[in-house]
Amino acid sequence: MNMIQEAYQQIQSLTLAAYRSAVEDGTLPEADLPPVAVEIPKDPSNGDFSATFALAAAKALRKSPKVIAAALWERMDTNGTYFESVEVAGPGFLNFRAGERWYHAVLSAIEAEGKNYGTCTDLQGQKIMVEFISANPTGPMHMGNARGGVLGDTLASILSACGAEVAREFYVNDAGNQIEKFAHSIEARYLQYFQGEDAVPFPEDGYHGDDIRELAEAYAAQNGDKLLRVPADERRAELARFGLAVNLPKMKSDLLRYKISYDTWFPESTLHESGYVAETVDELSKRGWTYEKDGALWLKTSEILRENLLNAGKKPAEIEKLDLKDDVLRRVNGFYTYFAADIAYHRNKFAVRGFDRVINIWGADHHGHVARLKAGLDALGLDGSGRLDIVLMQLVKLLRDGETVRMSKRTGKAISLSDLLDEVPVDAARWFFNARPETQMEFDLGLAVREDAENPVYYVKYAHARICSLLRTLAAEGVVPPEHADISLLTDETEHALIKTLARFGEEVRLCARDYDPSHLNRYLQDLAGCFHRFYTACRIKGEAANVQAARLRLADDTREVLCNGLRLLGIEAPERM
Repeated sequence: MNMIQEAYQQIQSLTLAAYRSAVEDGTLPEADLPPVAVEIPKDPSNGDFSATFALAAAKALRKSPKVIAAALWERMDTNGTYFESVEVAGPGFLNFRAGERWYHAVLSAIEAEGKNYGTCTDLQGQKIMVEFISANPTGPMHMGNARGGVLGDTLASILSACGAEVAREFYVNDAGNQIEKFAHSIEARYLQYFQGEDAVPFPEDGYHGDDIRELAEAYAAQNGDKLLRVPADERRAELARFGLAVNLPKMKSDLLRYKISYDTWFPESTLHESGYVAETVDELSKRGWTYEKDGALWLKTSEILRENLLNAGKKPAEIEKLDLKDDVLRRVNGFYTYFAADIAYHRNKFAVRGFDRVINIWGADHHGHVARLKAGLDALGLDGSGRLDIVLMQLVKLLRDGETVRMSKRTGKAISLSDLLDEVPVDAARWFFNARPETQMEFDLGLAVREDAENPVYYVKYAHARICSLLRTLAAEGVVPPEHADISLLTDETEHALIKTLARFGEEVRLCARDYDPSHLNRYLQDLAGCFHRFYTACRIKGEAANVQAARLRLADDTREVLCNGLRLLGIEAPERM
């Protein structure tokens, strides 16, 4: 149950009922009015909830907001509601203060729902795919992959918590130019292994990392020089297969270590081998969206985008400034481009596998690809503009003692995901990478391993462990959280602040799903941990009168449940001891 939304809805009902009453007795005129907007004031002295209806309705009712608010206040009956009082404030706000009934309902909801507290059914019936990382299997995963992994995995958990049927997918780029480059690179190192580096030139645009040399040497160690006597194409195909057979399991094991597992690993090669890319391009041609030029087949991307922008209200003069361009689907040599394969892949998601919505987590350098891909899907009649969402994430900057870090101290190479997990706890990595995707983030390696309140993930986990320690101590004395307690005894401001923060959990989960921004959870859990620590300092539990101890112990145990639920969504352990 989302107790924030429950309060909002009750305020909306109270406000509209008061307005109808004022219309019936002639105090206020009948008019078409905006919905009743409710918010939580930043300053608690202004109440727990505030309705701005009087300000929004002033123009339609031709009365001052204060007059409208006063009329509503006089006709508002809060008996039997969540609120103990309502008052008119400022230019016409209606400020509501929560009463015992609401505080009791919050704790009752946590206890009744347990592990399900914070979930909702907003997305029930929707089948959603989240595709994330999808790194080229030609080398180790880097920091961008690490960040995208957490954002995608956590977002998938949140969408599931909101009722959606969610699938996690990794698109394996095992076809196209990068695999050709991969094969040529391993081939060069393989030949150099037997013939010497001076005898075999290395491709200028090849992959120069030590991992390529290690793959070539591993193949040579297992199979000797047998590939020296076969045609070059056969040699490269065999070395590419070997490289992928080594790299893909390593990627999977690194990701499992990172607490990420996928429902599907989807190979790009299957789209080409099945003829689905060719079929997709043929479908675009049948619909009149392609043309031939200079021996290549092109998509009328600029025309589709122009049409979409005009429908969105853009002026023709503004559109012309965008310098829209068309895209090649099939090259002169008959090979299909990566763009064609990408359109086919996303067509498969919608047309074959029936996803209602698809969310991709991409690096910000893919920004120019977003509208073009959606345009290709629009041309196929799949509503890419409405059903495909792209979350663009900014770069990661690693720091140690304020200095930028690019190389691993252990390997002397650029830091990979595996290197990072050797240096910092997995939970710390998941916490820090779950930052707002649209901002460049700084990952402080020193902070991530600190065991004090400065490290936010440690601070939150410590709050959970502290409550568990309290519960163990009292259980040893025969005291356990009661099924029923007198919530009216929880009157301290820190107790009320903690309950109000507990009430926010479901709303924070909803906002994460709405904004595709799971970092709402980080901020929320830090707030909740801080509220608990302040409550625990201000309000003694052990040694208090039995009825007060029971109420406070119940509050502490409910806090433990919510901390655990939030950390679970982040894929982070909620420890019982620290």
